Amino acid sequence: MASPTSSNGTEVPPVLPSIPLSKEPVVAAADQSIGGLVREATAQVSTLVRAEVELARSEVTAEVKKGLQGSIFFIVALVVALFSLFFLFFALGETLALFLNRSASFWIVFGFMLLVAGVFGLLGYLRVRKIRKPERTISSLKESAQVLSNRNRADTPAQLNGRGTG
Repeated sequence: MASPTSSNGTEVPPVLPSIPLSKEPVVAAADQSIGGLVREATAQVSTLVRAEVELARSEVTAEVKKGLQGSIFFIVALVVALFSLFFLFFALGETLALFLNRSASFWIVFGFMLLVAGVFGLLGYLRVRKIRKPERTISSLKESAQVLSNRNRADTPAQLNGRGTG
């Protein structure tokens, strides 16, 4: 079994238990029937596909974990920046208090904050209002359902033998 991290610090996917790790016994092609050969090829292809899917899943899972860990730092930075805005507006109010009445300066800062919040709220509303349902996906699903329902009716024995009307 591989270690979870390699010597350079990158994550290594675990060894998959479903993949044969030793050579399979080789039987001469002359000793097997065509059905046996097809069965063996199908089993090997199936094992290969499962292994590829498992490898892809483990690689994607490792990358998603890295992305989530990195995004936590961005979220913490955003929260700190948002809490820092309080001090920015407080400083702006104190600066205006040098030229105006203190309460008037804080009312001006409060009004400015409400104006900015209103503008961003309006922009968000206008952006969300443009969201539409996925028409192409819905029509594609309806077409697929119609084709599948028609296919089930067309699979009657008379139509399969070419005697049906189609």
